[in-house]
Amino acid sequence: MALDELKSAVPDFAKDLKLNLGSVIGNSDLPKQQLWGTVLACAIASRSPKVLRELEPEAKANLSAEAYTAAKSAAAVMAMNNVFYRTRHLLSDPEYGTLRAGLRMNVIGNPGVEKVDFELWSLAVSAINGCGQCLDSHEQVLRKAGVDRETIQEVVKIASVIQAVGVTLDAEAVLAE
Repeated sequence: MALDELKSAVPDFAKDLKLNLGSVIGNSDLPKQQLWGTVLACAIASRSPKVLRELEPEAKANLSAEAYTAAKSAAAVMAMNNVFYRTRHLLSDPEYGTLRAGLRMNVIGNPGVEKVDFELWSLAVSAINGCGQCLDSHEQVLRKAGVDRETIQEVVKIASVIQAVGVTLDAEAVLAE
């Protein structure tokens, strides 16, 4: 199992990450599609080649072709949106918020999977990319759809652990050179 290989690659000084990785993925109560779509989108968003190489095959094996593509689409569109909306939010001139975005993001309206799943994956990627405006937007859509706070927090925990593992493993790879 790739998850076990990834856990074994985590150095002893980051034992908490190893334990959390097993817990947030291995003991998740999320439905399989929500879990593995989150894992794949977060592995992509982590920008860690090692994390993506280890988690992608298992995600692909646990997702339909449509869900696999949608999770990758969530990571792609949120990579763009998180930069754009975070920047608009951080600029002190409020006029930027009134300007038309003019960016295509059709996949959000028609992701090819249940809207809730895509929103969860988008929220997770937004957590990794640190866009508060996107986090609020996706959280509100999810709450209106009846998703409870515990589910939203579970997705954020997955995002945080995958990101931390990616940072740690990439740093260790650089230090080993």
